[in-house]
Amino acid sequence: MRTTVIATFFGVFLICTYAAKEATKKTKKAKLYVPQIDCDVKAGKIINPEFIAKCPPGCQDVKYRVYGTDIYASFSSVCNAAIHSGIIDNTGGKILVQKVAGHSGYRGSFSNGVRSLSLPRWRESFLVSEGKPRKGVTYPSTLEYSSSKSTTVKSEPKKPEQDLKATKSADTANASEQGDAVRKEYQTSPVPTPATQMATTTPTPTTMMTDPSTTTPKPTTTPATTRTTTVAAAAKTRAGLHRVRDIGSSSIHPAYSSVVAAASRQFQAAQGRGQNTAFRGTSTSASNRNILRPNTGIQRQEPVAAFWRATGSPAHLAVETDSWKPGLSLFDTGFSSKEELNPKPLESISQGNPNCKVDLSFLMDGSWSIGKRRFQLQKQFLGNMAQALGISSTGPLMGIVQYGNDPSTEFNLKTYTNSKDLRNAIEKIPQKGGLSNVGKALSFVNKNFFSDANGNRGGAPNVVVVMVDGWPTDRVEEASRLARESGINIFFVTIEAAAESEKQNVMEPNFVDKAVCRTNGFYAINVPSWFSLHKVVQPLVKRVCDTDRLVCSKTCLNSADIGFVIDGSSSVGTSNFRTVLQFVANISKEFEISDTDTRIGAVQYTYEQRLEFSFDKYSTKQDVLSAIKRISYWSGGTSTGAAISYASEQLFSKSKPNKRKIMILITDGRSYDDVRVPAMAAHQNGVIAYSIGVAWAAQDELEAIATDPDKEHSFFVDEFDNLYHFVNQLIQNICTEFNSQPRN
Repeated sequence: MRTTVIATFFGVFLICTYAAKEATKKTKKAKLYVPQIDCDVKAGKIINPEFIAKCPPGCQDVKYRVYGTDIYASFSSVCNAAIHSGIIDNTGGKILVQKVAGHSGYRGSFSNGVRSLSLPRWRESFLVSEGKPRKGVTYPSTLEYSSSKSTTVKSEPKKPEQDLKATKSADTANASEQGDAVRKEYQTSPVPTPATQMATTTPTPTTMMTDPSTTTPKPTTTPATTRTTTVAAAAKTRAGLHRVRDIGSSSIHPAYSSVVAAASRQFQAAQGRGQNTAFRGTSTSASNRNILRPNTGIQRQEPVAAFWRATGSPAHLAVETDSWKPGLSLFDTGFSSKEELNPKPLESISQGNPNCKVDLSFLMDGSWSIGKRRFQLQKQFLGNMAQALGISSTGPLMGIVQYGNDPSTEFNLKTYTNSKDLRNAIEKIPQKGGLSNVGKALSFVNKNFFSDANGNRGGAPNVVVVMVDGWPTDRVEEASRLARESGINIFFVTIEAAAESEKQNVMEPNFVDKAVCRTNGFYAINVPSWFSLHKVVQPLVKRVCDTDRLVCSKTCLNSADIGFVIDGSSSVGTSNFRTVLQFVANISKEFEISDTDTRIGAVQYTYEQRLEFSFDKYSTKQDVLSAIKRISYWSGGTSTGAAISYASEQLFSKSKPNKRKIMILITDGRSYDDVRVPAMAAHQNGVIAYSIGVAWAAQDELEAIATDPDKEHSFFVDEFDNLYHFVNQLIQNICTEFNSQPRN
């Protein structure tokens, strides 16, 4: 009996255990099947807008091209892009891919053993991240390809409209997107113009920004208390020089009323003791503040806070015009009459957003002319900028240099990688004092700040924002030019600029236009008073994050002096010579040409040599293309060695020191003289030489002329009509070589 009971109990136990397992299986989520892709699969070949895929081992190969950094052109290998971004290594793994709109200015870089190339533009982009599903998103177990290629899992038949005709475009994709004007009239495939691509594919930068109306909280009493303490300290330490700048107005901004009240009480107490009668009448809006500029010995007459009119008044609305977009005021970009009363820190708007990946240096005015109170307002502004940018290692990084008599780095790009720590550090910065030597500060930043040791990331644009009270006490033009030519985008924020009656005291008239990256208004913001500085936070964030408009960034397309050395011998002939000139024009038009960007020069040679035009002759693309078209055919012998020496003396000896010197030589035959010695001399002087041979050109001479490795710097075509095939290859090689060098 006892045995029967035990057996029954054991049987019931087994049945319950089995039922529990079955119930667990039913409630278990279905496992996501992750399709595997090959190493060479490009994102553009896959139709799905978002998918998870598995990369096999061994994809880290140079033949699988990658274009871009953080955001990649869809012409890139998906798996190699994932390795480049650090999501996986060469052992493979799962990745999440998200398609986004086309982009301009893909930046090349070397990362995790993968060399990515720069690219002027592409019709589609993608982002790659860790292969974890996003909540609420259903991922396909089968990927749809734009050609007959498919994954190991059988996919559903594709609809006709999903066919992107990639089979035909695969052979010409790179050429068709990088240069529509490169092709000759006998092309068979139409190419979209860059203007069309930009209009239809480039994302609008403002979509990355948060509306300030949702991020500006109401003020509390804490900031006011802090400022009161600061003003009190300032009044005690530098009363003779700075109290005048702290006079308020009866129409002062409400957010700062408590500060002004505290200052007024101190001033009245001082008056009662007879220590300073200059502060009488502080309630009027026409008070004068006499600030001594140490370099000139001239007192500066400055109005006090009179700009605070009733909100909505015409005078008030005219104060903060955003000059880079005519007719648009700061209030049209997200500020309203109610919000201007609440100058509190802004929420982060670009948390690691790759579209706002910039390396920022703020030049902070620490001169005595600013006063302690306004120095505190400047620190508050910089803290608000740090918060609004959303500092992170994958987004914008920010460092600060304070200048007075001499500049010094408060902290560099890698010191802080989040907004909170950065804001705390800014609050602790002490004032240096001294003059306002902005030119010296710009030279310091150009030489010292943007280095690998200081956290410069290479692939991110370098941006300097100069904060200046009134005007500089030294010259800025030369220092700014050198900084621009090093690839630095210079912005100026001038606060309380010189009035008409004060302009005679300014050392360098129009110093802002001489310093900024471009004089189109985009790089300059004029603020009438330190008390309105908080209103330019959002507009300035939008500008520094608009990487498409940071035109001073150093790239392979805007940082070279390119000299064409053109064979004009009798064997070329008039018709073929015009074909060569078209080839030269097609290469030139791909570069950004100006007096501070890429410059073009040309030499024609036979037995003799002729300088067609020098690097400094033309400063616009249209002028250069017109000059190329006007070159007349010379005819004669072929002395290529002498032509190389002539180009070295007449062109490259006059090249700017921070420009890459590139020589592109086109010839159709063997030279009558030696080319090796002149070519070696050019190489030793820093000239990067590309040789292009046609028809009867000698291969050994082409290799001797070309910079090592000669396989990447020399080309040969059997006839002139095939020259256009090498336009894109030549530009790609120039950019690849540029990306392998330090950016600044």
